[in-house]
Amino acid sequence: MANINPFAMAQQQLDTAAAKLGLEPAVHELLRWPMKEIKVLLPVRMDDGSTRVFHGYRVQYNGALGPTKGGLRWHPDETIDTVRALGAWMTWKTSVVDLPLGGGKGGVTCNPKELSETEKERLARAYIRAVAEHLGVMRDVPAPDVYTTPQIMSWMMDEYETILGEHHPGVITGKPLAIGGSAGRVDATSRGGVYVAREAAKKLNIDLTGKTMAIQGFGNAGQYAALLGQKLLGLKLIAASDSKGGVYSENGIDPEALVKYKLQTGTLQGFPVTDAISNEELLQLETTVLFPSALEQVITEQNADKLKCKILCELANGPTTPEADDILDQNGVFVLPDFLANAGGVTVSYFEQVQNTYNFYWELDEVYKRLDLKMTHAFENVYGMSQQENVNMRQAAYLVAVARVAEACRLRGWV
Repeated sequence: MANINPFAMAQQQLDTAAAKLGLEPAVHELLRWPMKEIKVLLPVRMDDGSTRVFHGYRVQYNGALGPTKGGLRWHPDETIDTVRALGAWMTWKTSVVDLPLGGGKGGVTCNPKELSETEKERLARAYIRAVAEHLGVMRDVPAPDVYTTPQIMSWMMDEYETILGEHHPGVITGKPLAIGGSAGRVDATSRGGVYVAREAAKKLNIDLTGKTMAIQGFGNAGQYAALLGQKLLGLKLIAASDSKGGVYSENGIDPEALVKYKLQTGTLQGFPVTDAISNEELLQLETTVLFPSALEQVITEQNADKLKCKILCELANGPTTPEADDILDQNGVFVLPDFLANAGGVTVSYFEQVQNTYNFYWELDEVYKRLDLKMTHAFENVYGMSQQENVNMRQAAYLVAVARVAEACRLRGWV
């Protein structure tokens, strides 16, 4: 992985859009930085009686369009710059899908794989106690991200409600259905990505039935991409990988069987009738749709010219560096940028927030229908901008999103 500061990368992407839009210097400067950053120390009693101190963060990047919204990531490599970058991308993501929300992000530097369930609960509650005054359904609403689960969200919501002494289910999204979660949230990120891949294929005159897909990163998003790519688009899975390596078969892999195997064994390695493949080799396969679904910066200037996919659908945040973007553009790869392609998650999180607020819940088909509508409209707006301005889809997505946030900042009189 290239050693690139993710926030510098996010700022670089914004700078390109700002120049194209001709943003006034004050508006540009305002959008380059988070409006509020919170850093907290979290002392947590461990099961062995010792106390460990964890570093926690919450960035409220920009709230011009509405309350900030964004995930909480628990990861050993979490830094303030990662959180800043993800907060910036969240701002453009909520804007590009035309949600009345700003962008935020949070994180804790920890390795959740080394924590027991009781330690995770104490950490979750400690985080909320530290940042509760900054949260609220009309202020800032966290959601799950890497290594945070519906159970962790439940503990966080409960801690917040305990502090306030009343119910506030909308303050945290990604909760289990039993305590205010939304139907359709579990596969929303992947489903949204599959919807925009479908729309891209229409513009490229590609019939996806029987065509191939490969998935780099086989966590929640990657697993549902495999299942829904086959179910909704008729794509054939030929390769998948996780942090330990991957599997490949030119004859196709049964997504349901592979997901079941991964959930049972914790790995993809050894899946029957497949060959071993590395993450790097998977990225270079000749395939119609490639879903990078893991972490940042896996597609760089070192490997971008080796990609042979027709559609790159970014379910991960920031998987492609700006230098790689230029190479992919020159090579005719149709990139569905992260903050459009993976916006299904925040869209259904927004639906959850809405349902929580007026205490009435939609059926699953209603959620899917509304999500399809939102994602299709967002794709059409971005594609239209790309044609109008003769730019690639990422640049077009930035133009659409940044223009909306900039207008809101001006209307509020901030600049």
